[in-house]
Amino acid sequence: MTASTDTHGEQPAGAPSPRTALLLSIPAILIGLVTAVVLIALTVLADWLQTLVWQGLPGLLGVGDTTGWWTMGVLTLTGLIVGLIVWLAPGHAGPDPATTGLVAPPLAIGVLPALAAVLVIGEAGGVSLGPENPVIAINTALTVAITAKLWPRVPLQLVVLMSAAGTIGALFGTPVGAALVLTGIVGMTSGGGALWDKLFLPLVSAGTGSLVMAIAGRPNLSVDVPALGAPELIDLVSGVAVAAVAVLLGLLGVYLFPLLHRLFHLLRNPVLPLTIAGALLGVLGVLGGPDTLFKGLTQMKDLTANAAELSVGQLVAVTLIKLAALLIAATAGFRGGRVFPAAFIGVAVGLVAHAVFAGIPASLAIASGVLGMVLVVTRDGWLSLFMAVTVVADITVLPLLCIIVLPIWLMVTRQPPMLIGSSTPTAAPAGPSTPPH
Repeated sequence: MTASTDTHGEQPAGAPSPRTALLLSIPAILIGLVTAVVLIALTVLADWLQTLVWQGLPGLLGVGDTTGWWTMGVLTLTGLIVGLIVWLAPGHAGPDPATTGLVAPPLAIGVLPALAAVLVIGEAGGVSLGPENPVIAINTALTVAITAKLWPRVPLQLVVLMSAAGTIGALFGTPVGAALVLTGIVGMTSGGGALWDKLFLPLVSAGTGSLVMAIAGRPNLSVDVPALGAPELIDLVSGVAVAAVAVLLGLLGVYLFPLLHRLFHLLRNPVLPLTIAGALLGVLGVLGGPDTLFKGLTQMKDLTANAAELSVGQLVAVTLIKLAALLIAATAGFRGGRVFPAAFIGVAVGLVAHAVFAGIPASLAIASGVLGMVLVVTRDGWLSLFMAVTVVADITVLPLLCIIVLPIWLMVTRQPPMLIGSSTPTAAPAGPSTPPH
Protein backbone atom coordinates (compact mmCIF):
# COMPACT_ATOMS: atom_id res chain seq x y z
CA MET A 1 0.00 0.00 0.00
CA THR A 2 1.40 3.41 -0.96
CA ALA A 3 1.54 6.41 1.30
CA SER A 4 -1.21 8.12 -0.66
CA THR A 5 -3.63 5.26 0.06
CA ASP A 6 -2.86 4.76 3.75
CA THR A 7 -6.28 4.05 5.24
CA HIS A 8 -5.10 4.80 8.78
CA GLY A 9 -4.27 8.41 7.94
CA GLU A 10 -0.83 8.15 9.57
CA GLN A 11 1.92 10.41 8.29
CA PRO A 12 4.58 8.25 6.59
CA ALA A 13 8.14 8.47 7.83
CA GLY A 14 10.12 11.05 5.88
CA ALA A 15 7.10 13.08 4.81
CA PRO A 16 6.42 16.46 6.48
CA SER A 17 3.10 16.87 8.23
CA PRO A 18 0.73 19.48 6.76
CA ARG A 19 1.52 21.80 9.68
CA THR A 20 5.29 21.41 9.16
CA ALA A 21 4.93 21.93 5.41
CA LEU A 22 2.92 25.09 6.02
CA LEU A 23 5.49 26.49 8.45
CA LEU A 24 8.38 25.64 6.14
CA SER A 25 6.59 27.41 3.30
CA ILE A 26 7.92 30.67 4.74
CA PRO A 27 11.61 29.83 4.12
CA ALA A 28 10.57 28.14 0.85
CA ILE A 29 9.02 31.39 -0.40
CA LEU A 30 12.06 33.37 0.74
CA ILE A 31 14.38 30.95 -1.07
CA GLY A 32 12.33 31.22 -4.27
CA LEU A 33 12.45 35.01 -4.02
CA VAL A 34 16.21 35.08 -3.44
CA THR A 35 16.93 32.70 -6.32
CA ALA A 36 14.89 34.77 -8.79
CA VAL A 37 16.38 38.08 -7.67
CA VAL A 38 19.92 36.72 -7.97
CA LEU A 39 19.18 35.36 -11.46
CA ILE A 40 17.69 38.70 -12.55
CA ALA A 41 20.64 40.65 -11.13
CA LEU A 42 23.22 38.45 -12.87
CA THR A 43 21.26 38.49 -16.14
CA VAL A 44 20.88 42.28 -16.13
CA LEU A 45 24.58 42.72 -15.40
CA ALA A 46 25.57 40.29 -18.16
CA ASP A 47 23.19 41.96 -20.63
CA TRP A 48 24.61 45.40 -19.79
CA LEU A 49 28.18 44.20 -20.24
CA GLN A 50 27.26 42.38 -23.45
CA THR A 51 25.72 45.56 -24.88
CA LEU A 52 28.81 47.52 -23.89
CA VAL A 53 31.23 45.02 -25.44
CA TRP A 54 29.37 44.29 -28.67
CA GLN A 55 27.67 47.64 -29.34
CA GLY A 56 28.95 50.45 -27.11
CA LEU A 57 32.69 49.99 -27.52
CA PRO A 58 32.59 49.23 -31.27
CA GLY A 59 30.52 52.37 -31.81
CA LEU A 60 32.89 54.43 -29.67
CA LEU A 61 35.93 53.09 -31.51
CA GLY A 62 34.38 53.30 -34.96
CA VAL A 63 34.30 49.53 -35.52
CA GLY A 64 31.54 48.93 -38.05
CA ASP A 65 31.79 45.14 -38.33
CA THR A 66 32.02 43.02 -35.18
CA THR A 67 31.83 39.65 -36.99
CA GLY A 68 35.54 39.45 -37.79
CA TRP A 69 38.58 40.45 -35.78
CA TRP A 70 36.40 41.99 -33.04
CA THR A 71 34.77 38.61 -32.36
CA MET A 72 38.18 36.94 -32.27
CA GLY A 73 39.59 39.57 -29.94
CA VAL A 74 36.65 39.66 -27.54
CA LEU A 75 36.48 35.90 -27.08
CA THR A 76 40.25 35.53 -26.74
CA LEU A 77 40.29 38.29 -24.12
CA THR A 78 37.30 36.67 -22.41
CA GLY A 79 39.24 33.42 -22.14
CA LEU A 80 42.27 35.23 -20.74
CA ILE A 81 40.26 37.12 -18.10
CA VAL A 82 38.29 34.03 -17.06
CA GLY A 83 41.54 32.05 -16.87
CA LEU A 84 43.15 34.63 -14.60
CA ILE A 85 40.14 34.66 -12.28
CA VAL A 86 39.98 30.86 -12.13
CA TRP A 87 43.71 30.75 -11.39
CA LEU A 88 44.01 33.54 -8.83
CA ALA A 89 40.62 34.04 -7.15
CA PRO A 90 39.73 32.35 -3.84
CA GLY A 91 38.01 29.03 -4.54
CA HIS A 92 39.04 29.21 -8.22
CA ALA A 93 35.48 30.11 -9.31
CA GLY A 94 34.06 26.75 -8.23
CA PRO A 95 34.64 23.22 -9.45
CA ASP A 96 35.40 22.21 -13.03
CA PRO A 97 31.99 22.58 -14.76
CA ALA A 98 32.62 19.46 -16.84
CA THR A 99 32.37 17.43 -13.61
CA THR A 100 29.11 18.79 -12.19
CA GLY A 101 25.43 18.46 -13.01
CA LEU A 102 22.56 20.82 -12.32
CA VAL A 103 22.31 20.04 -8.59
CA ALA A 104 25.53 19.71 -6.59
CA PRO A 105 26.71 20.11 -2.98
CA PRO A 106 26.78 23.74 -1.78
CA LEU A 107 29.96 25.73 -2.29
CA ALA A 108 31.70 27.85 0.32
CA ILE A 109 30.52 31.48 0.30
CA GLY A 110 34.04 32.70 -0.51
CA VAL A 111 33.86 31.02 -3.91
CA LEU A 112 30.80 32.95 -5.08
CA PRO A 113 32.29 36.34 -6.14
CA ALA A 114 34.69 34.69 -8.56
CA LEU A 115 32.02 32.30 -9.86
CA ALA A 116 29.61 35.18 -10.45
CA ALA A 117 32.35 37.20 -12.18
CA VAL A 118 33.34 34.46 -14.64
CA LEU A 119 29.67 33.69 -15.35
CA VAL A 120 28.89 37.31 -16.23
CA ILE A 121 32.09 37.78 -18.23
CA GLY A 122 31.60 34.52 -20.14
CA GLU A 123 27.96 35.28 -20.98
CA ALA A 124 28.76 38.83 -22.08
CA GLY A 125 31.79 37.70 -24.08
CA GLY A 126 29.79 35.25 -26.19
CA VAL A 127 30.82 31.90 -24.66
CA SER A 128 28.47 29.10 -25.77
CA LEU A 129 27.23 28.05 -22.34
CA GLY A 130 24.06 28.76 -20.40
CA PRO A 131 23.80 30.24 -16.89
CA GLU A 132 21.95 27.34 -15.28
CA ASN A 133 24.72 25.45 -13.44
CA PRO A 134 26.58 28.47 -11.98
CA VAL A 135 23.36 30.27 -10.99
CA ILE A 136 22.05 27.17 -9.19
CA ALA A 137 25.43 26.82 -7.44
CA ILE A 138 25.44 30.49 -6.38
CA ASN A 139 21.85 30.37 -5.16
CA THR A 140 22.39 27.12 -3.31
CA ALA A 141 25.37 28.49 -1.39
CA LEU A 142 23.53 31.74 -0.55
CA THR A 143 20.31 30.09 0.59
CA VAL A 144 22.15 27.47 2.63
CA ALA A 145 23.97 30.27 4.46
CA ILE A 146 20.80 32.32 4.97
CA THR A 147 18.74 29.36 6.13
CA ALA A 148 21.47 28.24 8.54
CA LYS A 149 21.19 31.64 10.26
CA LEU A 150 17.41 32.02 10.26
CA TRP A 151 16.12 28.44 10.34
CA PRO A 152 19.02 26.21 11.44
CA ARG A 153 16.79 23.16 11.91
CA VAL A 154 15.79 22.99 8.25
CA PRO A 155 17.67 20.01 6.73
CA LEU A 156 20.51 20.87 4.36
CA GLN A 157 19.24 18.51 1.69
CA LEU A 158 15.84 20.21 1.70
CA VAL A 159 17.43 23.66 1.38
CA VAL A 160 19.49 22.48 -1.60
CA LEU A 161 16.39 21.10 -3.31
CA MET A 162 14.37 24.26 -2.63
CA SER A 163 17.18 26.44 -3.96
CA ALA A 164 17.57 24.34 -7.11
CA ALA A 165 13.81 24.34 -7.62
CA GLY A 166 13.53 28.09 -7.18
CA THR A 167 16.33 28.70 -9.67
CA ILE A 168 14.98 26.24 -12.24
CA GLY A 169 11.50 27.74 -11.89
CA ALA A 170 12.98 31.18 -12.49
CA LEU A 171 15.14 30.03 -15.42
CA PHE A 172 12.26 28.35 -17.26
CA GLY A 173 9.52 30.70 -16.11
CA THR A 174 7.38 27.90 -14.69
CA PRO A 175 7.54 25.53 -11.69
CA VAL A 176 6.74 22.61 -14.00
CA GLY A 177 10.35 22.41 -15.15
CA ALA A 178 11.56 22.23 -11.53
CA ALA A 179 9.03 19.52 -10.69
CA LEU A 180 10.16 17.40 -13.62
CA VAL A 181 13.89 17.87 -12.93
CA LEU A 182 13.56 17.11 -9.22
CA THR A 183 11.24 14.11 -9.58
CA GLY A 184 14.16 11.78 -10.25
CA ILE A 185 16.32 13.27 -7.50
CA VAL A 186 13.57 13.22 -4.87
CA GLY A 187 12.64 9.69 -5.86
CA MET A 188 16.17 8.59 -4.87
CA THR A 189 15.92 10.02 -1.34
CA SER A 190 15.33 7.73 1.60
CA GLY A 191 12.20 7.83 3.73
CA GLY A 192 8.55 7.23 3.03
CA GLY A 193 5.88 9.58 1.86
CA ALA A 194 4.19 10.34 -1.40
CA LEU A 195 6.19 12.03 -4.13
CA TRP A 196 4.14 15.20 -3.79
CA ASP A 197 4.84 15.30 -0.06
CA LYS A 198 8.53 15.49 -0.91
CA LEU A 199 8.04 17.91 -3.79
CA PHE A 200 5.72 20.29 -1.94
CA LEU A 201 8.29 22.67 -0.49
CA PRO A 202 10.58 22.70 -3.56
CA LEU A 203 7.49 23.53 -5.65
CA VAL A 204 6.67 26.44 -3.33
CA SER A 205 10.15 27.79 -4.06
CA ALA A 206 9.82 27.06 -7.78
CA GLY A 207 6.43 28.73 -7.96
CA THR A 208 7.77 31.81 -6.19
CA GLY A 209 10.80 32.02 -8.47
CA SER A 210 8.74 31.65 -11.64
CA LEU A 211 6.19 34.22 -10.42
CA VAL A 212 8.92 36.78 -9.77
CA MET A 213 10.31 36.19 -13.26
CA ALA A 214 6.84 36.51 -14.80
CA ILE A 215 6.37 39.86 -13.06
CA ALA A 216 9.80 40.94 -14.31
CA GLY A 217 8.86 39.94 -17.87
CA ARG A 218 11.39 37.11 -18.17
CA PRO A 219 12.01 34.64 -19.78
CA ASN A 220 10.64 33.60 -23.18
CA LEU A 221 12.13 30.34 -24.43
CA SER A 222 9.91 29.82 -27.48
CA VAL A 223 10.63 30.15 -31.20
CA ASP A 224 7.98 31.31 -33.66
CA VAL A 225 6.72 28.36 -35.71
CA PRO A 226 3.23 27.26 -36.83
CA ALA A 227 1.43 24.80 -34.57
CA LEU A 228 1.42 21.15 -35.62
CA GLY A 229 -2.34 20.74 -35.63
CA ALA A 230 -3.86 17.27 -35.90
CA PRO A 231 -1.02 14.70 -35.88
CA GLU A 232 -0.75 11.91 -38.44
CA LEU A 233 0.93 8.52 -38.22
CA ILE A 234 3.75 9.62 -40.52
CA ASP A 235 4.56 12.38 -38.03
CA LEU A 236 5.53 9.74 -35.49
CA VAL A 237 8.00 8.18 -37.93
CA SER A 238 9.39 11.59 -38.87
CA GLY A 239 9.75 12.64 -35.25
CA VAL A 240 11.66 9.50 -34.29
CA ALA A 241 13.98 9.95 -37.26
CA VAL A 242 14.78 13.59 -36.42
CA ALA A 243 15.26 12.83 -32.72
CA ALA A 244 17.53 9.90 -33.59
CA VAL A 245 19.74 12.13 -35.75
CA ALA A 246 19.95 14.63 -32.87
CA VAL A 247 20.89 11.81 -30.48
CA LEU A 248 23.63 10.53 -32.80
CA LEU A 249 25.03 14.05 -33.14
CA GLY A 250 24.88 14.49 -29.37
CA LEU A 251 26.61 11.15 -28.79
CA LEU A 252 29.41 12.28 -31.08
CA GLY A 253 29.85 15.16 -28.67
CA VAL A 254 29.69 12.80 -25.70
CA TYR A 255 32.60 10.72 -27.00
CA LEU A 256 34.65 13.82 -27.85
CA PHE A 257 33.94 15.38 -24.45
CA PRO A 258 36.51 13.48 -22.33
CA LEU A 259 39.13 13.72 -25.07
CA LEU A 260 38.86 17.49 -25.26
CA HIS A 261 38.73 17.76 -21.47
CA ARG A 262 41.94 15.76 -21.16
CA LEU A 263 43.58 17.90 -23.83
CA PHE A 264 42.64 21.23 -22.24
CA HIS A 265 43.75 20.03 -18.80
CA LEU A 266 47.24 18.88 -19.75
CA LEU A 267 48.40 22.07 -18.02
CA ARG A 268 47.37 22.66 -14.41
CA ASN A 269 47.40 26.43 -14.81
CA PRO A 270 44.02 27.38 -16.40
CA VAL A 271 45.12 30.66 -18.03
CA LEU A 272 46.66 29.28 -21.23
CA PRO A 273 43.99 26.60 -21.91
CA LEU A 274 41.13 29.08 -21.40
CA THR A 275 42.84 31.70 -23.56
CA ILE A 276 43.35 29.15 -26.34
CA ALA A 277 39.75 27.99 -25.95
CA GLY A 278 38.57 31.60 -26.17
CA ALA A 279 40.53 32.07 -29.39
CA LEU A 280 39.03 28.86 -30.81
CA LEU A 281 35.55 30.07 -29.88
CA GLY A 282 36.38 33.30 -31.68
CA VAL A 283 37.30 31.41 -34.84
CA LEU A 284 34.06 29.43 -34.62
CA GLY A 285 32.12 32.65 -34.05
CA VAL A 286 33.63 34.18 -37.17
CA LEU A 287 32.84 31.05 -39.22
CA GLY A 288 29.33 30.53 -37.87
CA GLY A 289 28.26 34.11 -37.37
CA PRO A 290 26.49 35.74 -34.40
CA ASP A 291 23.90 32.95 -34.12
CA THR A 292 26.58 30.52 -32.92
CA LEU A 293 27.68 32.78 -30.05
CA PHE A 294 26.28 33.12 -26.52
CA LYS A 295 24.00 30.71 -24.67
CA GLY A 296 21.58 30.31 -27.59
CA LEU A 297 18.13 31.44 -26.40
CA THR A 298 17.90 34.65 -28.44
CA GLN A 299 20.01 33.12 -31.18
CA MET A 300 17.71 30.13 -31.73
CA LYS A 301 14.81 32.56 -32.28
CA ASP A 302 16.87 34.50 -34.80
CA LEU A 303 17.98 31.31 -36.55
CA THR A 304 14.39 30.08 -36.81
CA ALA A 305 13.18 33.43 -38.14
CA ASN A 306 15.90 33.53 -40.80
CA ALA A 307 16.03 29.81 -41.65
CA ALA A 308 14.22 30.26 -44.97
CA GLU A 309 17.05 32.49 -46.19
CA LEU A 310 19.74 29.90 -45.38
CA SER A 311 20.74 26.88 -47.44
CA VAL A 312 20.79 23.37 -46.02
CA GLY A 313 24.58 23.51 -46.02
CA GLN A 314 24.56 26.72 -43.98
CA LEU A 315 22.14 25.26 -41.45
CA VAL A 316 24.29 22.14 -41.11
CA ALA A 317 27.37 24.33 -40.62
CA VAL A 318 25.66 26.34 -37.89
CA THR A 319 24.65 23.09 -36.15
CA LEU A 320 28.15 21.62 -36.19
CA ILE A 321 29.84 24.89 -35.23
CA LYS A 322 27.54 25.34 -32.24
CA LEU A 323 28.24 21.78 -31.11
CA ALA A 324 31.98 22.41 -31.39
CA ALA A 325 31.61 25.68 -29.46
CA LEU A 326 29.67 23.93 -26.70
CA LEU A 327 32.27 21.16 -26.38
CA ILE A 328 35.21 23.58 -26.28
CA ALA A 329 33.58 25.93 -23.78
CA ALA A 330 32.40 23.13 -21.48
CA THR A 331 35.66 21.17 -21.45
CA ALA A 332 38.13 24.06 -21.27
CA GLY A 333 36.84 25.35 -17.94
CA PHE A 334 34.43 28.17 -18.77
CA ARG A 335 31.70 28.25 -16.11
CA GLY A 336 28.26 27.54 -17.51
CA GLY A 337 25.59 24.97 -18.25
CA ARG A 338 24.95 22.79 -21.28
CA VAL A 339 21.12 22.69 -21.41
CA PHE A 340 20.44 25.93 -23.31
CA PRO A 341 23.16 25.41 -25.96
CA ALA A 342 21.87 21.86 -26.40
CA ALA A 343 18.39 23.28 -27.04
CA PHE A 344 19.86 25.57 -29.74
CA ILE A 345 21.57 22.61 -31.41
CA GLY A 346 18.29 20.67 -31.29
CA VAL A 347 16.48 23.59 -32.93
CA ALA A 348 19.15 23.69 -35.65
CA VAL A 349 18.81 19.93 -36.26
CA GLY A 350 15.06 20.36 -36.61
CA LEU A 351 15.48 23.24 -39.07
CA VAL A 352 17.84 21.11 -41.18
CA ALA A 353 15.29 18.28 -41.22
CA HIS A 354 12.49 20.65 -42.20
CA ALA A 355 14.65 22.18 -44.94
CA VAL A 356 15.53 18.78 -46.41
CA PHE A 357 12.07 17.24 -46.00
CA ALA A 358 9.53 20.04 -46.23
CA GLY A 359 6.77 17.58 -45.41
CA ILE A 360 7.96 17.37 -41.80
CA PRO A 361 6.13 20.13 -39.91
CA ALA A 362 8.56 22.69 -38.49
CA SER A 363 7.06 22.44 -35.01
CA LEU A 364 7.50 18.67 -34.87
CA ALA A 365 10.97 18.74 -36.43
CA ILE A 366 12.27 21.35 -33.97
CA ALA A 367 10.64 19.72 -30.95
CA SER A 368 12.06 16.32 -31.90
CA GLY A 369 15.53 17.77 -32.40
CA VAL A 370 15.43 19.48 -29.02
CA LEU A 371 14.11 16.31 -27.38
CA GLY A 372 16.96 14.20 -28.73
CA MET A 373 19.77 16.65 -28.05
CA VAL A 374 18.68 17.66 -24.54
CA LEU A 375 18.13 14.01 -23.66
CA VAL A 376 21.76 13.21 -24.53
CA VAL A 377 23.08 16.13 -22.48
CA THR A 378 20.83 15.80 -19.41
CA ARG A 379 19.81 12.12 -19.37
CA ASP A 380 16.46 13.36 -18.09
CA GLY A 381 13.41 12.38 -20.12
CA TRP A 382 11.06 14.71 -18.25
CA LEU A 383 13.27 17.78 -18.72
CA SER A 384 13.80 16.88 -22.38
CA LEU A 385 10.06 16.62 -23.01
CA PHE A 386 9.50 19.89 -21.17
CA MET A 387 12.16 21.74 -23.17
CA ALA A 388 10.91 20.33 -26.47
CA VAL A 389 7.33 21.47 -25.88
CA THR A 390 8.40 24.80 -24.39
CA VAL A 391 10.68 25.72 -27.29
CA VAL A 392 7.92 25.31 -29.89
CA ALA A 393 5.12 26.49 -27.56
CA ASP A 394 2.84 23.86 -29.10
CA ILE A 395 1.08 21.41 -26.80
CA THR A 396 -0.20 19.40 -29.79
CA VAL A 397 3.25 17.85 -30.25
CA LEU A 398 3.27 16.42 -26.72
CA PRO A 399 1.38 13.15 -27.44
CA LEU A 400 3.81 12.38 -30.25
CA LEU A 401 6.85 13.31 -28.17
CA CYS A 402 5.73 11.02 -25.34
CA ILE A 403 6.02 8.12 -27.77
CA ILE A 404 9.10 9.39 -29.62
CA VAL A 405 11.07 9.65 -26.38
CA LEU A 406 10.76 5.91 -25.69
CA PRO A 407 12.97 4.49 -28.49
CA ILE A 408 15.22 7.53 -28.21
CA TRP A 409 15.76 6.81 -24.51
CA LEU A 410 16.92 3.30 -25.42
CA MET A 411 19.56 4.86 -27.67
CA VAL A 412 21.11 6.87 -24.83
CA THR A 413 20.51 4.91 -21.64
CA ARG A 414 23.64 2.75 -21.89
CA GLN A 415 25.87 5.46 -23.34
CA PRO A 416 28.34 7.50 -21.27
CA PRO A 417 27.13 10.92 -20.06
CA MET A 418 28.39 14.31 -21.23
CA LEU A 419 30.04 14.61 -17.84
CA ILE A 420 33.45 13.84 -16.38
CA GLY A 421 32.89 11.54 -13.41
CA SER A 422 29.59 10.36 -11.93
CA SER A 423 26.41 11.01 -13.92
CA THR A 424 24.10 10.58 -10.93
CA PRO A 425 22.56 13.76 -9.53
CA THR A 426 23.28 14.49 -5.91
CA ALA A 427 20.31 13.36 -3.87
CA ALA A 428 21.80 14.01 -0.46
CA PRO A 429 24.43 16.71 -0.69
CA ALA A 430 27.12 16.94 1.91
CA GLY A 431 28.29 20.13 3.53
CA PRO A 432 29.83 23.12 1.79
CA SER A 433 32.72 22.27 -0.49
CA THR A 434 35.67 24.16 -1.86
CA PRO A 435 37.30 22.83 -5.03
CA PRO A 436 40.94 21.82 -4.95
CA HIS A 437 43.52 24.28 -6.27
